[in-house]
Amino acid sequence: MLNSLIVGIDGSEPSLRAVDWAVAEAAHHGLVLHLVHATLWDPYEDRSSPDSAAQSTAEGPAAGVVASAARRAAHADPTVEVSTATVSADPITALLQLSESASAVVVGTRGRGGISGMLLGSTSLEVAAHAKCPVVVVRGAVPNTRGDFSRVTVGVGGDGNSSAATDFAFHESRARGAELHALHAWHHPARDLPGVPHLSGDASDPERQRASRTLDDAVLTLAEKYPEVTLHKETPEGRARDFLLDASAASDLLVVGARRRRHGSVGMQLGAVNHAVLHHSACPVAVVPQES
Repeated sequence: MLNSLIVGIDGSEPSLRAVDWAVAEAAHHGLVLHLVHATLWDPYEDRSSPDSAAQSTAEGPAAGVVASAARRAAHADPTVEVSTATVSADPITALLQLSESASAVVVGTRGRGGISGMLLGSTSLEVAAHAKCPVVVVRGAVPNTRGDFSRVTVGVGGDGNSSAATDFAFHESRARGAELHALHAWHHPARDLPGVPHLSGDASDPERQRASRTLDDAVLTLAEKYPEVTLHKETPEGRARDFLLDASAASDLLVVGARRRRHGSVGMQLGAVNHAVLHHSACPVAVVPQES
């Protein structure tokens, strides 16, 4: 299933928006769209909501959820091949298992069982933190999810060790015909010392030069691999989360890396920056696993 794009669905509006985004993504990359509804609670699901009748069929609510999502995908782009599955399992467990052999997993921000007011549901966060393949959390306004900006933004970490995420970002940019904005934020340690004024470093500032080299090392080889991608580089001084969130407002996709934990540990490390963009980004966020 390495040529498949997995979408976790549950009939909620965020999951249907994820389907819409994933249809376009599958078309960009020539992937099969695999819609998966995983639940342990189907016999007890509440059928009193206004849309429950449309979701329910003679085979039960779960079949109605996947059938409705499949119709939506076919209407959006009939050229995309779509398959469906209902799984009797916890959604997190099911999606993590499927991530072992998928190109990517796509989820919405919150499902039907999510707590009202939460910025990001537990399923989306857990899948983003532990999947074996890239995970895209579809969020943001319609222009951002529809691809109106023709721009992908990638955050390059402080040590420059973001090769998987950066490669993913270049690949996405080429498939979309979008420009790539590579951003590496840095911080001058002297700014933290008492009595030192906060002045922006000029081009001769060693810290600024180091940041520029870090970004160059992360992108230049890939820029040669993807010569058709227009690349813009930026090394602002300050908090990475702030610059990435600002950039997300005019981006179609924000890409960040997540380090695999060292041997003997489980899952990946989602640091403060990743949590911030997953909860607050103005556009879809791709979390890409990479080696430490």
